[in-house]
Amino acid sequence: MNRTTLSLLAAATALAAVTGVAALAAPGETPGRSAAAAERLPVERSELLCPEPSLSELAETGYTSFTPEGGAAAGSSGAKGTAGLLPAGQEPDAADGKDGDKDDEDDRDDRDEKDGKDGKDGKDAGPDPVAPLKKPGAPAVASVSGSDAPALIGTADGALAPGWTAQQTTVISSGQGRGVLGVSCTAPDTDFWFPGTSTAERRQDYVELTNPDDTAAVVDLELYGKKGRIETETGEGITVPPRSATSVLLSTLTSGKADDLAVRVAARSGRVGAAVRATDSGTGSDWLPFSAVTDGRAVLPGIPPDATSVQLVAVATGEHDADLKVELAGPTGSFTPAGHETLTLKRGMVTSVDLNDITKGEPGSLVLTPADGGDAAPYAVALRVVRGKGGDREMAFIPATGRIEARGTAADNRAKGSVLSLVTPGKAAKVKVTASAGSGGGEPVSKEYTVKAGTTLSVPKPPVPSDGKGTHALTVEALSGGPVYASRMLELPKGGVPMFTVQPLPDDRGTVVVPEAAEDLSLLMR
Repeated sequence: MNRTTLSLLAAATALAAVTGVAALAAPGETPGRSAAAAERLPVERSELLCPEPSLSELAETGYTSFTPEGGAAAGSSGAKGTAGLLPAGQEPDAADGKDGDKDDEDDRDDRDEKDGKDGKDGKDAGPDPVAPLKKPGAPAVASVSGSDAPALIGTADGALAPGWTAQQTTVISSGQGRGVLGVSCTAPDTDFWFPGTSTAERRQDYVELTNPDDTAAVVDLELYGKKGRIETETGEGITVPPRSATSVLLSTLTSGKADDLAVRVAARSGRVGAAVRATDSGTGSDWLPFSAVTDGRAVLPGIPPDATSVQLVAVATGEHDADLKVELAGPTGSFTPAGHETLTLKRGMVTSVDLNDITKGEPGSLVLTPADGGDAAPYAVALRVVRGKGGDREMAFIPATGRIEARGTAADNRAKGSVLSLVTPGKAAKVKVTASAGSGGGEPVSKEYTVKAGTTLSVPKPPVPSDGKGTHALTVEALSGGPVYASRMLELPKGGVPMFTVQPLPDDRGTVVVPEAAEDLSLLMR
């Protein structure tokens, strides 16, 4: 064996020892356990993006940041972790905090004392994060007034990463955009669908794009109407600068006026967060979150019992038509609405259906399934819901959302005005709902609920923290039974207007499946 070969083997052995080089172990390939014996472990880092809140000088925006207890990340013992949101355009040093251990905290304290003003004026101190978390189980809050509040870019690590959730709630008391605008801050991605947008004269819809990375993102905005794809001259190749946000008024992409459209946000390069801020001159304003795209069941949870108008907007996102069965899951069971038994979506075309007062005074959730019982072509769907009458109307949106695999959280809740909706389109299920400690103190309170098969359970008075003050989080855990879907409505009526907003509660993705791995030094020799 020559000297070169010996050197290569020595280097390979050292590299394997230092870095733990491993390969997924397929059955029969290596001794020991197979890759099928995967573990589900807490995530060690989370990212969230919050869009620019409003263009109104009357806007009052509150932020709530929260991580549930009991989800400490692997390897995070002894390190509390960090979680905070920074204004887009600012460096992440202050929010990331590296590993968050005590030595780092002591070093920062020493620098702060030398600066004389808690580090705020020191050259080493970065910008203060918005609503920084101190520990799991207790929400952190912040507020801002006016129209100049920026988009936020946030990260969480260590014990604060698993299940980290942030909510942005804006109240505009009067004017064309009056209403409650609520949105859950979302993880960056490369593809989003928004059925329910509009370029009608009465609407002003802005697509808000936020880039969390240190390189520019390039994004295409694709517009779809009832006749298919709408050609636009300015919707392609939109550059979102590094760690910045860009706002696009939808009506500038086309000269046509349409009530019901769908927007696809597709990143050519990089990642973005995306949301649509919709304002209607007659029914107020709210955020339209992205819709989960599915080729199977779509669940739109939490239609209020007093809804005076419910409009469904859907689009087949793939290369084929989608034939769907329509059902409403009410408090006692599921039924097919008369006149709306089925729904056919032509590929690339938007279909809208006016469901009027489909709930008939009872809470409900819309459930769509492939008409033939198998898989349909992929599609996206959302509801535009209106409460109130005449000039005292207010709108909100309910998109299709994913099931709660283990746990989902609504971060911003008040002692009064929160209504939780739990839906089980298949088998019955048992869930646990926990109200966290309040932002002003108190102790968490939990309660278990059983949701009957094919029903929507409305909880108008979910648990609240004992002796708690301020804002609290509501966490829903799936304990047993069939799939569970959930949403939370926040009511903040003002001046006779039933102002409200609805946020779905998808799984918080606080854990990730890690396949079994085994050492395979042959990788270094290939």
